[in-house]
Amino acid sequence: MIKGLNEMLIKDFGIHFKNFDLLNEAFTQASYVNEHKGHHLKYYERIEFLGDAVLQLVVSEYIFKRYPNLPQGRLTRLRAAMVNEKSFSSFARECHFDEYIRLGKGEEKANARQRDSLLCDIFESFMGALYLDQGKPAVEKFCGEVIFPKLDQGVFDEFFDHKTELQELVQQDGPVKIEYILIDEFGPENDRQFKVRLLIDNQELGIGIGHSKKGAEQKAAQQALKKLEANDNK
Repeated sequence: MIKGLNEMLIKDFGIHFKNFDLLNEAFTQASYVNEHKGHHLKYYERIEFLGDAVLQLVVSEYIFKRYPNLPQGRLTRLRAAMVNEKSFSSFARECHFDEYIRLGKGEEKANARQRDSLLCDIFESFMGALYLDQGKPAVEKFCGEVIFPKLDQGVFDEFFDHKTELQELVQQDGPVKIEYILIDEFGPENDRQFKVRLLIDNQELGIGIGHSKKGAEQKAAQQALKKLEANDNK
């Protein structure tokens, strides 16, 4: 099983583990160890403890640097949206980690490999194993392929208020006129979409499309923030 896991990691992520014992441990549940007591195996919980801390640090550093104007409260809420059971179990499934967990027979029959809590643990333990095997840069690279692109895809938008961030940014030195103008509605009634134009002091800085007016406004604000960030970096 670990051979298949190692091959998948090489093929999909370019990750070559040096210490297969760490990889074995990260994907082994206690129920499997209890059924193979003569093999002196270890299970994932200690490495999971480390992986949780590593993920907290790597995600915190990333959003801290990416959103330099975001206040502490909203950084905390964004991190909480990214670093939790729902997110990690989803990432684990996307990476096909569920296929490689070593379980006892009872847990296998109970379909434990599809349990969100276990998948979250396995994702964290894998990150701990990767950190021990190859260091923090390898964890950052993996997160850059699996976790961080979700920000651009809007997966965490419900926890991230682009409109408020934009308002605070452009009004740092005084009042600025911000307008969100609905310019189009299209699509069938059961899949209606809205198109919004964003003007800042009468200058267009963003166009957003969403399944609600508020969603479209958030997309327009996100686009404006990217433009302003790009201008600042020139």
